[in-house]
Amino acid sequence: MGAAGFGALLLLLLRAAPCPGQPAGDTVFQPSFIHMSGPRVNSFFLGNSSGVNFSIILSPRDAETGKLQLANCSGSQRAGDWNLDVTPGVNISKVTVSLSRSLELCLPNATECCPSPLCMVETLQVLACRGSVMLAQLLIQAEIFANSSFAGNVSENATIIPNQAFKPLGSCPCNLTAGACDVRCCCDLECTPDFQQLFSGSCFPGVFGGDVNPPYDQLCSSQPMEYTPEWFPFLCVQSSLDNTPFLGYFYHGSISTPKVPSFKIPLQTSPGKPFTGYREGDPIVTEEDEYFTVPQQSMAGQCVGNAPVAYLHNFDVKCLTNLESYKEGLPHDVRINSGTADFIQQNVIYRAITDRSKFITESEDLPAAEVLCQNVTFAEHYKFIWKDMNIEQVNVTVFLGSLCDGEILTQRFTVEFLSLNSTHGEELFENPGYQVGKPVKAANLNASDPLGSLNIWQPAGRGLCASAADRPVLFGVDSYSGCILEVDINEDCSFLRGNVTEKLNALIQATHIGKRHNSSYTDLSDWVEIIRLDPFSSNVSTGGLKGFCPDIPANLNIHIIFAKVGAVQGIPLQEILAVQISYSTVLWQFQCGLGCRNTLSFLPITASVQFIEVPAQPPPPVTRYQKIYAEFDCNQNEVCWPQLLYPLTRFYTGEPYSQCLAKGLFLAFLVLLATIMSNPWFSKLWSR
Repeated sequence: MGAAGFGALLLLLLRAAPCPGQPAGDTVFQPSFIHMSGPRVNSFFLGNSSGVNFSIILSPRDAETGKLQLANCSGSQRAGDWNLDVTPGVNISKVTVSLSRSLELCLPNATECCPSPLCMVETLQVLACRGSVMLAQLLIQAEIFANSSFAGNVSENATIIPNQAFKPLGSCPCNLTAGACDVRCCCDLECTPDFQQLFSGSCFPGVFGGDVNPPYDQLCSSQPMEYTPEWFPFLCVQSSLDNTPFLGYFYHGSISTPKVPSFKIPLQTSPGKPFTGYREGDPIVTEEDEYFTVPQQSMAGQCVGNAPVAYLHNFDVKCLTNLESYKEGLPHDVRINSGTADFIQQNVIYRAITDRSKFITESEDLPAAEVLCQNVTFAEHYKFIWKDMNIEQVNVTVFLGSLCDGEILTQRFTVEFLSLNSTHGEELFENPGYQVGKPVKAANLNASDPLGSLNIWQPAGRGLCASAADRPVLFGVDSYSGCILEVDINEDCSFLRGNVTEKLNALIQATHIGKRHNSSYTDLSDWVEIIRLDPFSSNVSTGGLKGFCPDIPANLNIHIIFAKVGAVQGIPLQEILAVQISYSTVLWQFQCGLGCRNTLSFLPITASVQFIEVPAQPPPPVTRYQKIYAEFDCNQNEVCWPQLLYPLTRFYTGEPYSQCLAKGLFLAFLVLLATIMSNPWFSKLWSR
């Protein structure tokens, strides 16, 4: 049922329901009694208003009985200060009773305050008569409190917000009612003086009461604080309240224009300023002074299509896409800056994919007539031939294939930097040191086969240790990985410690780590021995408790210390100095699932790799001059002696330099005068 139908039904019910003391079917007022607290009130007369006269009368109470006097139909539509307005309708008439005078306590031209009482209490009756017969009666109890309502003109001009540095934005926060006086708000300009006398002893204190600019503690004219410092009032502030820290600034210092970092490439290709070449990690740029981009994986594991290629940084990534979200990369006809302001063209070879099963990982069964296919790029292999700080040649191999709607493609992108002195595709490393992103070389020199490995986990699927693969530790790349080990509730603690230790040690199949990338297996000086800190062997007895094992070595910590010991053709020569392996223990406790029906729990075990760079040589000892100079270094000491006369230097911008210099000279004169007057001979001279 709609709102209109529900209202009509309710109206019929109200009309049909007889009022107490009245026969059914009589006309009535709805509501028939109103408690009035404002200057206007409305009611409704239900019934045919044709030939009905409405009147309003003041009904004083009988002093002896306290009852209302009997009303008659001889009244009019005005009684005292009250007016009656009737808007007739078909079967409903709107009756409005309003007060015709203002309730201001003090009129603008009044000589005496409060010409009318503070509260108006009157009883009104509205009668509906047909001739001399009363049909219905409305009783109104009026109880209206006086206020200081605004009687002026309202301006529609926009509010001008003042500058908060010189004038408070809200000078009277307790003034909440527009056009009326707020009780206990002594700063409200709409309150007349006589009205403020009613609450002058209980005004709102503090900022809410209008004290938005109080005297602050450092002001010389303020009252002494509870804990007055020793320097007060010798170093107090003498200022008017028009210039305080509650409003704005004591002074306007010099403003320096911020240097916004530019996102443009600082590349100069003009003949006057030639490009000086690439360094390791520099982004490769194109002829249009834009980054040369190849899709790469971000820190979140997602593929970014516009990632710039860094000089001498190899990578091999795989990205998932489908036909709907497939996007072409950078065109292969873009020329690349070689590093000497010259531009080289890419050598591109296109090949077709014969076995699509290595790239298509998922396929949906769609009707043959609705399948849409497109020739796309399956893989791109870039080989940059470099020498010194320049790129000599770029070879690109692009594999194309057909991708249909409903299939998911695993694209592969590889970038490899090869030295110009490469032979048969294998790079001869001119720089024997490690490069960021290269695998760390490990060896087992105590075995007949010295080839070793240093790996961390690469979980897959559910993340269980049983199905987790591993990957080599890359130089300069801090890593953190782990897997989940299933543990039975009845697991023996000693067996659990041994099982976890065995899985962690399986990641490190080596006894030594190569100092450099080209470390020789036959030269023991090219290797550093791994320092192993074995896990703490606990003998704590669990007392036969099940599902509770302390001191489980669940965390493997690998710390690799390296240093830059030189440079080869401008590329840093980085060597590994030491490797340490330690374990962190945890407390394993069986986690009871829903209803404890499962007897298996999970224990996460982790492996972290951290590379720590140290100076290649210990720093030289501090000389005596440096020790003395350190006492005057403001960055190392709390007391800064060089800034003792800071206001007299050019670095101070609080005031003009001329004023600071004048004040400084005057202060020096006072100090000199005090020194002279404190001398004994001055008193003798003065006495003569």
